[in-house]
Order: sequence, then structure tokens, then C-alpha cells
Amino acid sequence: MKKAITLFFLLAIISLVSSQSSISEKQKAATQKDTLKKGKAIIELQENKIDSLITSLGKFKIYKKEAHASYYADKFNGKRTTSGRKFDNNKYTAAHKKLPFGTKVKVTNEKNGKSVIVEITDRGPFVKSREIDLSKRAFMDIASNKSSGGMQVTIAVLSN
Repeated sequence: MKKAITLFFLLAIISLVSSQSSISEKQKAATQKDTLKKGKAIIELQENKIDSLITSLGKFKIYKKEAHASYYADKFNGKRTTSGRKFDNNKYTAAHKKLPFGTKVKVTNEKNGKSVIVEITDRGPFVKSREIDLSKRAFMDIASNKSSGGMQVTIAVLSN
């Protein structure tokens, strides 16, 4: 009799566990579907934000083609720029010898066509062959070869 009761409880527990696991799998599948839908919506919103940012900014006029761009060394992170702002290698900023501070510039990698919009916040680069120094984040966003220190770019200035 004890064996029969024990067997009955054992079967009841197994059936309960298996029914809960099938419910949780259904819930996981439903959750995955929801997150995928939400993920698509977020991507679409981000693309719209980028497009609207470019639209609201205005048109870009080519300033220089085949310019040599490099990026700031990590040792400058947190230091003051010529404009007085604190430099952050994770923001979209750049240094240029002549363009006014606050100028929005579109920098396009000529090899792969990727571009980024940066703000001029500093003077430099202080090497004759280089035209613009980008923050590390901006440089890596458009770089074909992440291990290189420079690239050929087209610089376009926002015209109001």
C-alpha cells in the first residue's frame, strides 16, 4: 500500500513539473515574440531620429575631399579642450585647425562610405599632413580597419 501511494505521488509530481515546464516554454516563446516586435519598433524609431536629425540640421557643403583623419589618444580623455569644454573620447567631437568651435561637420570615410556628424570643440591636429582629429568613438564608427590610426575622409560643413 505504501509503495502504491508513493508511486502515485511521484507520478503526480512528475506530471505537475512537466505541465509547468510546457507552460513556461509557451510563456518564453510569447515573450520572445513581444521583444522582437519591440526591438523592431525601437530600430525604426532610432532610424527616424537619425534621419530627422540630419533633416533638422540642414544641408552639408563639402569642405575638403581626401583629407587625412586620425583620432585622439586616450591620454587626452578628461582634459580641457581649446574651447574650454572637457574632452570625452566617447562623444562625437573633433579638432580642426580653422573651423569655428561649435561647427557641425559630417566626416565620411572614402573607403566604405560610412559617415558621422561631429562638433568641432578643439584646435589641431598639430601634424601638417592631418586635417582633422576625431574622438575615438567617431573614428571607430566609420573606420574600415579598426587597428589603423588614420583614414582618408571627406569633410562636409553644415550650412544653415
